Amino acid sequence: MLCHAKPIVTVNGRFPGPTIYAREGDRVLVNVTNHAQYNLSIHWHGLKQYRNGWADGPAYITQCPIQTGGSYTYDFNITGQRGTLWWHAHILWLRATIYGAIVIMPKVGTPFPFPQPAREFEVLLGEWWNNDVEEIEKQGTQRGLAPNISDAHTINGKPGPLFPCSEKHTYAMEVEQGKSYLLRIINAALNDELFFAIAGHNMTVVEVDAVYTKPFTTSSIIIGPGQTTNVLVHANNAPCRYFMAARTFEDVPLTFDNKTATAILQYKGVPNTVIPSLPKLPAINDSAFVLSYNKKLKA
Repeated sequence: MLCHAKPIVTVNGRFPGPTIYAREGDRVLVNVTNHAQYNLSIHWHGLKQYRNGWADGPAYITQCPIQTGGSYTYDFNITGQRGTLWWHAHILWLRATIYGAIVIMPKVGTPFPFPQPAREFEVLLGEWWNNDVEEIEKQGTQRGLAPNISDAHTINGKPGPLFPCSEKHTYAMEVEQGKSYLLRIINAALNDELFFAIAGHNMTVVEVDAVYTKPFTTSSIIIGPGQTTNVLVHANNAPCRYFMAARTFEDVPLTFDNKTATAILQYKGVPNTVIPSLPKLPAINDSAFVLSYNKKLKA
């Protein structure tokens, strides 16, 4: 990525890692075998661990980390929750590459409180460093300064064609005109609040952090690190290719990664040679938009 390769820690050889699918009320067992050089643990971010707090996963808080070569089975119940959450490594900075989605469907026979989408997509926003993230964190700690900023943002592990050597590293989702789609958006970035938008399309926010919201329509969303947001997107525009884009929100005078990651929403039948259009994201320091957006979030 970004014109050079480096080794990273992944789950099942995938970046981002595999999605875990379950239903409200399920008992979930996940066996984790650690082949990495680091001792590590996995946290199930946002899951309410009723009477199974030992399975929550933060290293040295609810468990000792899984040692290299060791295994541990996480065993927990999903109680009173449905929607989008996520999992990630919970030690050092390993969650820069060890993360994935958790999709909790409602109980059988219980519909969504919004129109049934034709299909769902997971959209994981992240950060990428060219150097070893553990060395970057260690260097920042030793100097007493903030660690070096990331070299790129990513959408489903790929930065998109605005970055060098990344034309092939672009995530694309195919849609059909007239149909609606549910995007399960997760901000897996370590440090950055991110704006997200789709050129030519509004989004209807229907859930945040596995809690249904009163639906509202917006051209962009703001999503903090560790947060999830579900949106409905109606493919009601002219058949073409449209960029989805993610960029930092930062309203204080600090150094930050202001590069824009892109992915493509592509209508079925449109050739890949068509150049996508970019969405208009809020200004990097647009606090007014963020405050207005947050006021619209209602149970």
